[in-house]
Amino acid sequence: MAIPVIDFSKLDGDKRVETMAALAAGFEEWGFFQLVNTGIPDELLERVKKVCNDCYKLREQGFKESNPAVMALAEAVDKEGEGFAPKKIENMDWEDIFTLQDDLPWPSNPTAFKETMMEYRRELKKLAEKLLGVMEELLGLEEGHIKKAFSNDGDFEPFYGTKVSHYPPCPRPDLVDGLRAHTDAGGLILLFQDDRVGGLQVLRDGQWHDVQPVENAIVINTGDQIEVMSNGRYKSTWHRILATRDGNRRSIASFYNPARLATIAPATPASTAGADYPSFVFGDYMQVYVKHKFQAKEPRFAAMATTNKQ
Repeated sequence: MAIPVIDFSKLDGDKRVETMAALAAGFEEWGFFQLVNTGIPDELLERVKKVCNDCYKLREQGFKESNPAVMALAEAVDKEGEGFAPKKIENMDWEDIFTLQDDLPWPSNPTAFKETMMEYRRELKKLAEKLLGVMEELLGLEEGHIKKAFSNDGDFEPFYGTKVSHYPPCPRPDLVDGLRAHTDAGGLILLFQDDRVGGLQVLRDGQWHDVQPVENAIVINTGDQIEVMSNGRYKSTWHRILATRDGNRRSIASFYNPARLATIAPATPASTAGADYPSFVFGDYMQVYVKHKFQAKEPRFAAMATTNKQ
């Protein structure tokens, strides 16, 4: 079963009703879907691929020599050679990673990297805010409600960051994860994934499903804060990345999140009988999340409910 692939260009045409229905199903039934024809020029996306691939080439030796997962795997393989049963490496990921934010230093090489990625981030931010509008319409919220909440009623800018990752070939993918299973903490995530090397999987109904590579598509998923704001209607979805023997997987994930001091609260009635999700300050949630990212999300929400009562 493949996750939905939606032609976003049809949102503004005579297929709007059908497209909105497909987006609603993507948010509500999967929590993950792919958009094609987003309006981001293919020429720009091709440049993004090139500068990120070139950037990794400059980092590759460092990954091989000093990444903790590489060293741990080498040790595990050595012990296996001595007759010990191999054990899967815990608490590490087979991932090279760096982050981009407007107020932090950027890589200076390759020379086209900063200009290209700044242009890409501007285009992607437009797409993110258009999708927030789609969610507001589908949830029956006032236009601009989500961005208003994310900015704490205009007091702060919503957080907008990009994580550039590569998952190099791994000699023993049975012993280490590319990225361990988790849900995302924040709001809306927009992923420009590798269109040749797979590995991303999402959990649905107890089964893992591949997110198939689609050329120049943008993969969309919602984080824990959208689950809270929708009162459980749009649940954040568990996902993971498998390490692979062949291919160097590129993954460029951008996060449109609340400001750390923004108060997040349910904006709609509960979709089923039961208590509403808690309200809390996003920064307080992040303090819990960073300690328990790879564990169940329900205790994180429960911790916020307890904090709110104190």
